[in-house]
Parts: sequence; structure tokens; C-alpha cells
Amino acid sequence: MQYDDKPKDECGVFGVFGHPRAVELTYLGLRALQHRGQESSGIIASDGEKFTYHHGMGLVHSVFTTEVLAKLQGHIAIGHNRYSTAGESTLENAQPLVRNYKQGPLALGHNGNLVNAVQIRNHLENAGSIFSTTLDTEVIFHLIAHSRKRILEDRIIDALRSIEGAYSFVCMDKNTLIGARDAHGFRPLWLGKLDDAYVLASETCALDVIEAEPIREIEPGELIFLRSPHRGIESLRFRQRQSRLSQCIFEYIYLARQDSMMFGQSVNGTRREFGRQLAREHPVKADVVIPVPDSATIAALGYAEESGIPFDLGLSRNSFVGRSFMNPAQAIRELMVKIKLNPVRDVLRGKRVVLVDDSIMRGTNSRKLIKIVRQGGATAVHLRIASPPNKFSCFYGVDTPTRGELIASSHTIEEIRKYIRADSLGYLSIDGMLNSVKASEDFCTTCFDGKYPIPFVDQPSEQLPLIVD
Repeated sequence: MQYDDKPKDECGVFGVFGHPRAVELTYLGLRALQHRGQESSGIIASDGEKFTYHHGMGLVHSVFTTEVLAKLQGHIAIGHNRYSTAGESTLENAQPLVRNYKQGPLALGHNGNLVNAVQIRNHLENAGSIFSTTLDTEVIFHLIAHSRKRILEDRIIDALRSIEGAYSFVCMDKNTLIGARDAHGFRPLWLGKLDDAYVLASETCALDVIEAEPIREIEPGELIFLRSPHRGIESLRFRQRQSRLSQCIFEYIYLARQDSMMFGQSVNGTRREFGRQLAREHPVKADVVIPVPDSATIAALGYAEESGIPFDLGLSRNSFVGRSFMNPAQAIRELMVKIKLNPVRDVLRGKRVVLVDDSIMRGTNSRKLIKIVRQGGATAVHLRIASPPNKFSCFYGVDTPTRGELIASSHTIEEIRKYIRADSLGYLSIDGMLNSVKASEDFCTTCFDGKYPIPFVDQPSEQLPLIVD
């Protein structure tokens, strides 16, 4: 059981081509992307002749010891951190996946969800294909193998033209690093350079940690091949970029690290502007603004700057709790929350508090947080949410509760306020959120408005989108 109530980060991908320390760089890149997936991790390397690889359940630093890293050899490497948005949480589903087909071994790590994966998988299984995982990622392998085209580029293009949904991926054979991003641009993917080597990463923070220079984001609908430093970047367009993109707005709200660039602008600056706009829309008389650490800290700073109310840290976060899969009694669950967050009493005592968080899903966590702040001595707790009400599930690579579990899908804001026991509750408006980003028409806001850019044909009927845009 998870003791928070947040959407779960999708996955993180990383790849290096043409560097003698590709494995170590990939390890560092995955450490920087740990926030995007904590269930499993894997690295695959090639020396031009053979693959060496290792996967494990858990965090990067525990999966890859010094001894394990020493066994991985090559100047090409790809890595993956996983949170299971599709497929079970097992070692068999740890990525990158490795498969052999007619032309040799191929490895692939995928961030996102394919909306027609079940349909394609059923067709392939009826034709005799055997799957060894429950991942939609494995569908891509089978499509590549089934293609009648001769060269790998054309096989991959065949596969990508058959799938629909959200994906950024890194792929490699023994001599080539490959990257691709879906035509809607749901999920991020960056290209960077380190000396003569090239790097692919889900976020720029992973490029920063290895001191690689960010070059650009991979374009939606673009497929790139890196084969040698002399040939440089070979780019193909497997699908035309959509005239209206569907970049995930939740990357700015919660998923991405604040020190990353994302979809053409700074996560930190965007998150801060969300907070400023929230203060304009929902002012309140209070003595202190405090964040729910850590993802709401920047929005809370923005709220404090705009409102003129002092900012302080009123909740202390224990960074070493990790995840728990226990299912204890209710009384113990309440205490588990306090292990993670504890009130700073001299900040809260006797104060009217603006508590800023990034989102509310089920509402249970917000109720517990407000109780903790009151126990710290706050005389009033005004909850401010730096995103609109979450009313719809995401089917594009972010693990959110079902629509029936999302409190805002069936309750008014006043009903939510009463349930969480806040003195007042204010959400950032959809217009306020979109006015804080560049090219606002290029963002997916499905989780707030239910306008699904791609119908999710494989989803059970009780969770089908109500509106298709």
C-alpha cells in the first residue's frame, strides 16, 4: 500500500551512444530520473559484438552495485526506471526488454501507454505469437519482428505506424542507439551531447548530472538513429506531428523534477507561476504559507510571493521512509503518514495557515495532512491546490485512480472541503493553469476536463472516457 495519494510517475528512459563509460553514465542518468519510477530498474550495454545486461526490483542504487556495473561492458547503453502503469510489478516486466529476432538482439525501454496494445496483442497471439511479459512494450518487439521490411529503420517505422498512444522510447541493437516520440508529444524525450557522445533522456536534469549539453527535444513523430560520431544524428519522420499536440500538463504540476526543462520551458518557472495565479484566484487572510513537501514547494513560493504572506516550512519530510506494501490496521496507517510528514510546531502554532499542495486525488491524504497541521497548532488551515480538480483518469502513461475513486469527479468543492476538514479550499482554474504555459493549446488536460485526444479502445467499459475531443 502506498501512503500518499498522488499520481504515480510513469517511467524514465536514458541512453548513451559512443562513450567508453556509457554504463556508468547511464547509471548516473537513472539516478537522476529516480523520481519517474521506483519499482524496477535495468541497464543494457553493447560493445558492438554482444549485449550485457542486468535488471532488478527496487531503486537504482540498490539494483546496481559496483560489482554489477563492472560486468556491463560497452560504448552503447540504455537504461530504464519503471513504475507500472500497464503490466504487473514483477522482475519479468522490468525494462529495458531484450529480444532476439531474425537480425539479432534488440533492446527497448518505453515510457508511456499504448492505447491499442490489447487489440494488437490479441491479434498477434491469435497468429501464434508468444508473449513472456504483460507489458504493452512487448507488442512493439513483435511488430518489428513481424515486419516484412529488410532494414531495421523500416521495421521500426512499420511498428510505430501500427501503435497508438503515448510513448517515448530508447532502443538499441549492437551498433545503434535509437530514440522515438509519439506524434502527439505526450511524453518528453531530450537529446544531448557529451564530448563526441550522444545522450537521450526523459528530462534535462539527467543530462545535467553527467554534464551533457542539451541539444533539443525529440520532435513529436520523430525517430532518430545514432550509429557513429561521423554520421551524427539521422532523423526520420515516421508520422506527421499533430497540428494540435497533447503534451502532458501533469509533468509541470507534479511529475517532472523542478530543475528540468520540459516542453520548451522551465518546470520551476511554470510551477511558480501556477502558485502566483492560484494566489490571484483564491486570496485569503493568513499568517504563513507552507508547502506539502516536496512537489508543492515551488508553487507555495509563488503563492507567497504573489500574496505577500510569509513563506515557511511547516511540515518536515522524512526522506528515508521509502515505499511500504504493508496493509496494517487503520490506526497504524495513520501513524505511517506521520512517519513521512511531521509538523514543525514553532512555525504553525497560533497561525492561520495556507497549505499549498499540487493535487487532490482521493482526498484521504489531504484530510490526514490537514489533521497534522492542526495538531501542530494551526488555528486555521486554508488548502490551496496548484492544479484544477482531478475528475478523469489518465490512460496515457500516468497511473491515476479510477474515475470512481477521484473525489472531484462526484463531489463539489464545498463537499470536498467538508470531507478534508479545511477552513477553505481553492483550486487553480483550468484557464489559470493554461495561461501559465506557452502554447497552451498544445497540452493534454484530460485529467481535468475529460477531453481525451485518443480514444482508449482497450479500457474496460466502466472506465471509458465520457468525452472524446
